Amino acid sequence: MTDHAITLPVGPGTVLLDPNDGAPLQFVDPDAADRRFLLDETTDAFHSSEHRWGSGFVITNVGSTRWSQPAERRLDGPGVQLTYPLLDTLTLTVTRTGGERLLERYELTNTGAAPLVVTSLGINTPFRDLYESAATSLAQAVHAHVWTGGADAWVWAQPMSGTGRSLGLIVRSGALWSYSVESRNQNSSSNVRGHLLLQATDLARNSTAFGGQPPIEIASGESWLLEWEVGFFASREAFLAASTPQLTVDRLYAEVGQQITVLGNTAGLRVDGEASVEREGERVAVTGTQHGAVHLSTDSAQTAVLFHSPLPDLVRRRVRFILDQHRPTERPLPYRYAFVPYDTATGLTQTTNGWADWSDGAERVAMPALLQEARRRGWVDSPGEVDEALVGFADFARNLLLDESAAPRWGSTVKAPVRIYNSPWLAHFFATQHDHGGADDDLDLAARILERSFELGAGEHLSIGHPEALVLVTERLLEAGQADRATGLRDLLVQQAAHFAKITVNLPSHEVNYEQSMVAPLVTLYAVAEQLEGQDRFLGPLDQAVRWLRAFGGPQPHIRLNEIGIRHWDGYWFGRDRQWGDIFPHHWSVLTAVALRQLPTTMRTAESDSAAREIFHANLINIFADGSATCAFTVPSAVDGRPGYRADPLANDQDWPLTLWLRQLESGDV
Repeated sequence: MTDHAITLPVGPGTVLLDPNDGAPLQFVDPDAADRRFLLDETTDAFHSSEHRWGSGFVITNVGSTRWSQPAERRLDGPGVQLTYPLLDTLTLTVTRTGGERLLERYELTNTGAAPLVVTSLGINTPFRDLYESAATSLAQAVHAHVWTGGADAWVWAQPMSGTGRSLGLIVRSGALWSYSVESRNQNSSSNVRGHLLLQATDLARNSTAFGGQPPIEIASGESWLLEWEVGFFASREAFLAASTPQLTVDRLYAEVGQQITVLGNTAGLRVDGEASVEREGERVAVTGTQHGAVHLSTDSAQTAVLFHSPLPDLVRRRVRFILDQHRPTERPLPYRYAFVPYDTATGLTQTTNGWADWSDGAERVAMPALLQEARRRGWVDSPGEVDEALVGFADFARNLLLDESAAPRWGSTVKAPVRIYNSPWLAHFFATQHDHGGADDDLDLAARILERSFELGAGEHLSIGHPEALVLVTERLLEAGQADRATGLRDLLVQQAAHFAKITVNLPSHEVNYEQSMVAPLVTLYAVAEQLEGQDRFLGPLDQAVRWLRAFGGPQPHIRLNEIGIRHWDGYWFGRDRQWGDIFPHHWSVLTAVALRQLPTTMRTAESDSAAREIFHANLINIFADGSATCAFTVPSAVDGRPGYRADPLANDQDWPLTLWLRQLESGDV
């Protein structure tokens, strides 16, 4: 396809354009020849010419259409000019010019006699954000961190390895107010992020996305211009230095009653949410009056921040809601002591319906685990009721979530294979129950669950929470005088770390081929093994894994996006509405925060500690003021045409952030 491509310079690299339609097919970094910044029609099955870079769609008051093949193509010095007659009275002209950066101009011209209003406009930018094997992803793919902050908009396509040049797109004229995703459905499933479309507006499909979508009004004979440049950048710092934000905030989260300062071009600042506003010149102080997100926007830029309830208060309300709404009290004993999903739209608990991710096991263990942590800190209003619920769940889990060998079932009624992911969650629960009640059989069961997990293959699996559960259980075994048993488990963990250090990039696929919730447990595994062994054997692999982990999160100045690892399938697997697409923040994003907190002191920095705090606080946005919650907030304005930027009504697996935060809460965190 690229044998006769038009080649334009882009700084130290090049961009290859199709000779027929002038679309960029690939950006090439000479120092990373195998890296693919864009999807490739010859290798990526779901990608085709209809989603090439620069194709798109428009919805107007006089009609709607897509564009792909230009009616005219003209070589123009170090670039091309393309003309697309879109509607009877609307023409699109696209120019691409090479140089230090690729300059792209998208110009809409109203050729009619009447004003024209554009209510949606999306441009394809098919960044190669997909997950094959871990080794292939790390060598060839990129994480596309999208920021549609109006005139402040940009995209940073960072290599998944966290090393080498990134590709950055920065808006220089015009604005991008949202983005959408296409090709996200059961066919593409969980290993493909889809086609990313950058949008100058999506008013027609989702008027409230990202706080609001303005129309584009073009007078008769006039034009509207969107201009951006695309180039290679050596680092995150170099990329951010090249952007020129018009609207900034001093922080993205604060407690209710505290202030967040807005700076920059704040003229006409609009505040959408429960907050009060005070202005001193260009400086605006916004004070939250209720728990929840607040959108801030001007005619040129936008962002969103979070004002949150004090953590103890929010935990109390969530615990109360779990006790009142997440227990299937209609069931017989001991099934009624389970914790199940809850539909906030209907007020009903959610039955499993043969769908394992709606079961009463697996990720739902977060709810009793949160009760344990809240009870330990005294952040509950009815300790006796919490204790009774925990004793009941322990009986339920012992008999119905574990088989006779201590292998974990997916749920009490799910006819599915053993799920090794569940082992550390149940082991941690029973070890914590032992701490609260002192029962020897709880500690013995916790140890047996971990021992059985190694028999089932945990030594070659990156189970979430596995190193932390093993540390807790072995500490309790030592206290109980069972040194041999504790040493045996610790030796298995060190052997596990050595195994992964040996295979390096060749991580085995789990339920997804490669994801942040594999790499974060890998970082934790190396950190814990290094602490146990103390011979510096795992510092090199740990440093590499941290780079992989940090690459999942981007620097977007938005409470839902900043440092949040990319994840784009939980709305389908865990939500009620079965919607694919970016979920930010997803509950496992806190694994990055947990891993950063467990780094050796020589590797922890003020920046990594700050990133951890950002992630923990961002996840408070999925818990609501009354203690209800959502398992998935779909961020794109639309996914395969269905409106997004909305919370799924199901509360399901979102309690892990609170649970994990409380387990390692440090002074000064809140």
